[in-house]
Amino acid sequence: MELHETKIDIAKGKREKLVEILNQSLADAMDLKSQAKQAHWNVKGGNFIALHELFDQVATAVETHVDDLAERVTTLGGTAMGTVRIAAERSSLSQYPLEITDGTAHVDALSTALADFGKKVRKNIDATDADTADLYTGISRSIDKLLWFVEAHNQA
Repeated sequence: MELHETKIDIAKGKREKLVEILNQSLADAMDLKSQAKQAHWNVKGGNFIALHELFDQVATAVETHVDDLAERVTTLGGTAMGTVRIAAERSSLSQYPLEITDGTAHVDALSTALADFGKKVRKNIDATDADTADLYTGISRSIDKLLWFVEAHNQA
């Protein structure tokens, strides 16, 4: 992996590892955003407008994380691997079920994706330097809150 020159005081080997971790998260986050949009576009049923708007809110929040992850990659001298094709190739999230329309099914599918992404983000808190771990901590809090908003629709 080729890094760009930078005066940041983190050793090149450590930056390479961080860039690799961050680019994996970037692919996952881009996939998560697209899954939220899939739910947003295709949800049907009695709670349509509430879920339609919520799923769009999830996509918008995740887009912020996409940008933050990509910018951290480039701050460390790396190249953000942020195309849709790269995300599709590298995402570690499960494929979103394309055949569903029911709101309850979308809530279940999107909450599963959010929980999986959140678990991976928390794992990266311990695997990274202080500044990158801080980024992951903020993302973790945000994803947990989004998960609460989504899965509350299927809780009694």
